[in-house]
Amino acid sequence: GSGKSTIVRMLFRFYDPQSGAVSIDGQDLRDVTQVSVRAAIGLVPQDVVLFNDTLAYNIAYGRPDATVEEIQKAASLARLDALIAGAPLGLQTKVGERGLKLSGGERQRVGIARAILKDPPILVLDEATSSLDSVTEAEVREALEDASRGRTTLVVAHRLSTVADADEIVVLRDGLVAERGTHAALLAQGGVYSELWDMQATMHGRA
Repeated sequence: GSGKSTIVRMLFRFYDPQSGAVSIDGQDLRDVTQVSVRAAIGLVPQDVVLFNDTLAYNIAYGRPDATVEEIQKAASLARLDALIAGAPLGLQTKVGERGLKLSGGERQRVGIARAILKDPPILVLDEATSSLDSVTEAEVREALEDASRGRTTLVVAHRLSTVADADEIVVLRDGLVAERGTHAALLAQGGVYSELWDMQATMHGRA
């Protein structure tokens, strides 16, 4: 409830700010079309929406003109090789209603492959690993790191280990920016981020 999802929605221009501005490379998003903004952004959400169609269709959803080779490359970068090799019809295997034939980690990797294939300059990861167990999260995080390379990546997360390597961390509290800086700088401040980090480290230690 601190405003993380609201910021993402404003980035996609689902609505515009009442004051101030959201800009990319100094360009106010209100001066460009929704279509051009959304074309420049790839999104991997917490729950990837899949259709009762083939793996290939679901990966190429954002770029239906993609070639089989391009789809295969994106799938490989998203660590889907083993799934495709083991599936009865490979990329032409149907995933079931809402992807029910896939595990949570596999669904996330299809979402990552979709984002990689779109090849956007900006990638938004909105709680992309929060619903996964720790082993699956580690596998998916590797794929996300590959997908993020060479592009601006905005990571929305409650789990602070997900953002510890970020160039800049922005801590929101009650709709306001409470702190911002690198992981090391925020820990040194001993403020909100540091408290949350210690709390999560303690919980993880007990687990």
